[in-house]
Amino acid sequence: MTPRRLTLALVAVLTTVTACSDTKSSTPTTTGATTTSATSDTTTPPATETTVSSADAAAAYTEAGPYPVGVTTLQLAKGPSVEIWYPAVAGTTGTETYDIRDFVPEKVKALFTADIAAGASYAAGRDAAVADGAFPVVLFSHGFSGVRLQSTFLTAEMASWGMIVVSPEHPSRDLSAVLGGALTGGPIDPNDSIDDLLKSLDLIIAQGDDSSTLFAGHVDSDHVAAVGHSAGGATVLGAADDARIDGYVSLASGVLRGGGSGSTTSTTPVVMPAKPSLFVAGSIDAVVSPATVTRPAYETAPSPSALWVIDGAGHNAFDDFCTFGGGTGIIGIADASGLGPLLDTFPSLRTLGEDGCKPPAVAVTTTFPIIRHVVIAWVRQLFGIDPTPVGLGTDVADQYGTPVEIASK
Repeated sequence: MTPRRLTLALVAVLTTVTACSDTKSSTPTTTGATTTSATSDTTTPPATETTVSSADAAAAYTEAGPYPVGVTTLQLAKGPSVEIWYPAVAGTTGTETYDIRDFVPEKVKALFTADIAAGASYAAGRDAAVADGAFPVVLFSHGFSGVRLQSTFLTAEMASWGMIVVSPEHPSRDLSAVLGGALTGGPIDPNDSIDDLLKSLDLIIAQGDDSSTLFAGHVDSDHVAAVGHSAGGATVLGAADDARIDGYVSLASGVLRGGGSGSTTSTTPVVMPAKPSLFVAGSIDAVVSPATVTRPAYETAPSPSALWVIDGAGHNAFDDFCTFGGGTGIIGIADASGLGPLLDTFPSLRTLGEDGCKPPAVAVTTTFPIIRHVVIAWVRQLFGIDPTPVGLGTDVADQYGTPVEIASK
């Protein structure tokens, strides 16, 4: 049985069991693969009697889900663009490609002369109609020197599993700001990115309430999660104080010992939100240490919380960048364009761009499926789409191409 069919069968059983119980379900109102009927005359065995191997459970969300993916671009009133991936109607096709050179200042782009792959592609239909139903919302916050499209290996896949994923550009710390020198004058204001994220939530909710928009009637604003990479982990930590956000996922981020979060420079003690949380790190991340940043965050976070540490994964295991530029993203493009000596004058930027892309890091083709699975499985159980968690226990730790340390409380 394929991972997708296994998951749909398992979810069908679990949803039926929940529907037959006396407990009110918190499952969002979506249609499609996760909707089942509880009116059958046959007796459904308890979920505990359903036998699913660890290998099958670990693979449940490593592949695309039942929905084709749609994508559109909106804009906040304050300026930043917002990319939105969502479940599209059956029959939607298309391929979206972004070029990272479009996210750098023109004077820098002119220097990137190498004929080399400079972006990522994924299956999606631009401005396609939204599938029937109302879908929960996932906010995504990119990292320092990242872009809103940086993690399509994850954001597009989440949409295929029945979620609207909303990702704003953070001009205060995106790739253009870093390469353009906008950040040299002082520390980043973390509140600006938090504001970007929360205004993006306001935007998609307003779209859902407006009968003239693509998302009219399709936004389930009662179920919202936030996912952030690196500095984006600090952003979602701050945004999680908003009452509308049910829980958050921190990727290659966390809390610095002595105060501060993610890759910010704040020394203000961090009060962890009283929300469910998931922390995912790479064991050899040399940018954000899993030992001194991510693990303390997990230990400090209120229960329920979970920690996954992927063996051999580095900082860029959580974005698309290791898949182009000769394997090192914008750094590889610059090197291939003869700009290596210039990059060497900014060693921290080279380290940030290459970490997790070069040996001893394991290939992202190995880590991407793990990240997709744990994030999608965790968010689906947070929303109540999966009444019982799928493949989140310690029994799946040795079921991937590289080991994973799994802890929960």
